[in-house]
Amino acid sequence: MNRRPFDPRLLRRVPAVRRHLAVLAGLGVLTALLVIAQATALAVLLATAFDGRLHRAALAGLLAAVAARAAVVWAQGTVAARAAATVKATLRADLLGAVGRHGPGWVAGQRAGQLATLAGRGLDALDAYFTGYLPQLVLSVTVPVAVLARLVLADWSSALIILVTLPLIPIFGALLGWQAQAATERQWRRLSRLGGHFLDMVAGLATLRAFGRARAQVDVVRRMADGHRVATMRTLRIAFLSGLVLELVATLSVALVAVPVGVRLLGGGLTLTTALLVLLLTPEAYLPLRTAGARFHASMEGLSALNDAFAVLEGADAAGGPGSARSGSREPLPPPQPGEIRFEAVTVAYERTTALRDVTLTIRPGERIAVVGPSGAGKSTLLALLLGFVSPTGGRVTVDGVDLATVDLDEWRRRLAWVPQRAHLFAATLADNIRLGAPETRPEALAAAVRAAALDEVVAALPDGLETRLGERGHGLSSGQRQRVALARAFLRDAPVVLLDEPTARLDTASEAVVLDATRRLVAGRTALLVAHRPALLADADRILRVVDGRVTELTRTGEVVG
Repeated sequence: MNRRPFDPRLLRRVPAVRRHLAVLAGLGVLTALLVIAQATALAVLLATAFDGRLHRAALAGLLAAVAARAAVVWAQGTVAARAAATVKATLRADLLGAVGRHGPGWVAGQRAGQLATLAGRGLDALDAYFTGYLPQLVLSVTVPVAVLARLVLADWSSALIILVTLPLIPIFGALLGWQAQAATERQWRRLSRLGGHFLDMVAGLATLRAFGRARAQVDVVRRMADGHRVATMRTLRIAFLSGLVLELVATLSVALVAVPVGVRLLGGGLTLTTALLVLLLTPEAYLPLRTAGARFHASMEGLSALNDAFAVLEGADAAGGPGSARSGSREPLPPPQPGEIRFEAVTVAYERTTALRDVTLTIRPGERIAVVGPSGAGKSTLLALLLGFVSPTGGRVTVDGVDLATVDLDEWRRRLAWVPQRAHLFAATLADNIRLGAPETRPEALAAAVRAAALDEVVAALPDGLETRLGERGHGLSSGQRQRVALARAFLRDAPVVLLDEPTARLDTASEAVVLDATRRLVAGRTALLVAHRPALLADADRILRVVDGRVTELTRTGEVVG
């Protein structure tokens, strides 16, 4: 649990924020000087006013100090808001970068709902930390030091009382803050679980309704929401109690200074100007600490989210082996023409199982290879290795002798076309979904890809043709139509290497025939690796590989093992 008011990991993760913090520190020093100037000018002005005179220089100084403080407050708010925006944008980019860098294998180990809540509502809660708490944290250092320095010169006994009582505010604030932070972290955990569970429930709503569990899950969400509400109210109760305690301590501390000053003023031991200066500066010494303590409670949800974001990113950085596609040094890839792909004693081991064991395989340019085997044998892992979604725990995968672990994976993926079992379609137009891998495609090339994938009849039946907007995950299209959209993407990609992961799975006979014809056209003249269960896909393969228990063997057309 992170109880620090400032996390130094922030400077390492977001170096750009250092400049904003340096500016905030400078503005904090300037604010402290202006507080002294304003109090001094006001004390002189009030003292001379008792004598019936108007001290014009003091009045001008007071107005200038007030105007300058207003400008500094505006500048602090602007810089703090920019710092918050910089941090949120950087951390969101890092979180999305971790997802893209490590691929589906790593994301599968996370809870999508909690990640979404963290990247959205969680990081947005940092606004209160940067715009409210952090500027006050700076002022709670600069202003008390400046006030004490000035009062030592004006009235050292008052300065001594302030020096002794000043630590009481952070001490009481820390004692209450620990309780509040624990409550806030419980509240944030409940919110994260609520977001994750709700997303899971929406994604599996059809299954829940089929098994008659939809209403029960609604009750679960209601209970989780009630738990979050109760946790929020407990946190607010502690925050309000903390504010009351800090106000009480500050008020008593100011009284300990004010009463002796009044007595000494009546006895002639202090001049009116000095007494007014002490009375004006004493509340200023406690104000930043009081305000920082109050605003810390509002910022704790953001701090909890920040700590979670660092935990996710550090876990992603530390993740090795399967699920993390290593970047390493970036060696240049061979020219874009089809090259020889080799698996050299490749092993992929997960924490509880081994997906591939000592696989040695050569895929020659233009060769079409079918991969068969029972579910869970490791067929999809072969494709994931080529896509860079999984890294070998032993051995290596090379293209024309260049290790894939050392190249720019984005550049390598531009040479791949991938048709998965369940193509993901986005809530966008059909044209945008097809152009996913080639957004700058001209209309003629798009139309050619649609025809090649046998999607033209589907497009003609849609109300707005290619500009028809699809629902979430392609809602509005059948499974076969979604697979044809994935094939159209692959045609448009026009990549030298094609990877197909059971493209005809869960299709009826008519849809399977259409997809098979389009698949044959797609793999013609290209290097292709096809994961297949249906015999129809095997007919056009140059070689057939069988994967059983992570081991790869080659089969003849009669089903016998080669060699």
